[in-house]
Amino acid sequence: MTSAGRVLNLTQAAISQQIKRLEELMQVELVDRSEKQLRLTSAGERLLAPAQRLIALNDEVFATMIKPEFEGEVRLGVPHDIVGVYMPAVLRAFQQAHPRVRISLHASTTPKLIDLMQKGEIDLTLTTEPQPATEPDMLLADPLVWTGARGGTAWRRNPLPVAMGDETCAFRAHALHALRQAGRSWHLMFQVGDTTPMQAMLEADMAIAPMLASVVPSSLEILKATDMLPALPTFYINLHARRPGQNARADVLAEQIRNEFSCRFKRAA
Repeated sequence: MTSAGRVLNLTQAAISQQIKRLEELMQVELVDRSEKQLRLTSAGERLLAPAQRLIALNDEVFATMIKPEFEGEVRLGVPHDIVGVYMPAVLRAFQQAHPRVRISLHASTTPKLIDLMQKGEIDLTLTTEPQPATEPDMLLADPLVWTGARGGTAWRRNPLPVAMGDETCAFRAHALHALRQAGRSWHLMFQVGDTTPMQAMLEADMAIAPMLASVVPSSLEILKATDMLPALPTFYINLHARRPGQNARADVLAEQIRNEFSCRFKRAA
């Protein structure tokens, strides 16, 4: 339930309620709750495969009906910390509808991606920014949170060990400003543009780091804002696209990104 909630940006209680409504609708128990670890009942196991086919068919129908067939390339930018959470569903649906279109994916930090957009080196990009874009290009509001090892103690240390992205990280200035405002002493343990080595350091309880709440992996936990950890601002996942008509394929992908966030992610949040 917790893992499903993390994927859908819902609380565990909300997921449990949805499962309960599904059980009431079908008049069967889908989950065995008699033990500490939840397991599917035989009815739940029977439902799983056709339910997965229904979701796949939904994605296929939606993607097929968006636009006619295209060929060519779309150059898409995505911040590296959100690409794994939000892009698979979008890219899969687009590829099913337009298999001849090649998507070149550029993962980097928001300032670098905006610079690539301004230079015309990519066609559209997602960003993580402290200000929302205008609708419909403000895709999702997501709080910035402190994260660390589950049951870890790094957040108690003084000075506070902090892992950050490099100087182009969108979160860096805001996290450091919050620490200064709170009078919390800190030292930089790690600075990198990729989240994979940072996650390893956090899991080892060597540091804490700011992340968007929706992308915190299950191996880490969100640390509550306290006197020792200042609250962080809300960030926004925005879409920046070139002027409509410059690349018809990019226009279609941009619209699909908006629809996916509106129908799948924003509704779940």
